[in-house]
Amino acid sequence: MVKPSIESAPPSVQTLLDLIAALRGENGCPWDRKQTPGTLTVYLIEEMYELVEAIHADDTAGVLEELGDLLFQVLFITYMYAQDERFSLEQVLERIIKKMIHRHPHVFGDRNLDNSDQVKQQWRKIKQQEKGREDSLLDSVPSGMPALMRAYRISERAAGTGFDWDTIEGVMAQAEAEWCEFRDEVDQPEHAKNQERVTMELGDVLFTLVNVARLAGVHPESALAKSTTKFIHRFNHMEIAAADQNCALEKMPKEALEQLWQAAKKSAAQKD
Repeated sequence: MVKPSIESAPPSVQTLLDLIAALRGENGCPWDRKQTPGTLTVYLIEEMYELVEAIHADDTAGVLEELGDLLFQVLFITYMYAQDERFSLEQVLERIIKKMIHRHPHVFGDRNLDNSDQVKQQWRKIKQQEKGREDSLLDSVPSGMPALMRAYRISERAAGTGFDWDTIEGVMAQAEAEWCEFRDEVDQPEHAKNQERVTMELGDVLFTLVNVARLAGVHPESALAKSTTKFIHRFNHMEIAAADQNCALEKMPKEALEQLWQAAKKSAAQKD
């Protein structure tokens, strides 16, 4: 049987592996014993998003906790594969160490690169050579990624071949054109409106805005996350203000809601 531990592991890592072994053991936890790598994927994704949220919030204590939770999930899944004698933790570590060294010849070899764009191009070329086949440059972007992140990766890969706008002004003009096409579809008479075309045109707007973000040096996922958090804070301010007036937001007229919104914006600006 493949031993689900790592030779010379730090005591704390070995303790965590022993804990997982106890949870999966004959007298362990019924819930943990019945889990499979497939059933744990949802928890793996949840922990990842909780970690991302803590990082965006610059919550040091939160990052510390969520990194531990994510590490636990990774080691738990690795342990289950080791139980099935498919691979060990040592093999996982050996594989990633070998991969990182091979994909960084400018650090561990004699190549010289000047900037991060050259590093990305080299990475993609080496990755394609490792696979030993000429797949599409875009095939390695997982289809299961969140749409916004996938759009960013796809556009980034395509731009790496030189298929890109020359300036950010060019892609911003394209975004305006896509918005006009979307408006044209939305403004169609109800009997002539095609929801599929409306959906497609809106998708074109969003995809183009992803490229605007990329050329502006901003990751759209991070930008949207921050804007969403900002909205939540302002909406919470509105809820508190409404409660102070002994009134629920859903019972207030539009004019009153707008006043609360402006007050929330003003309060946030003063704090900034």
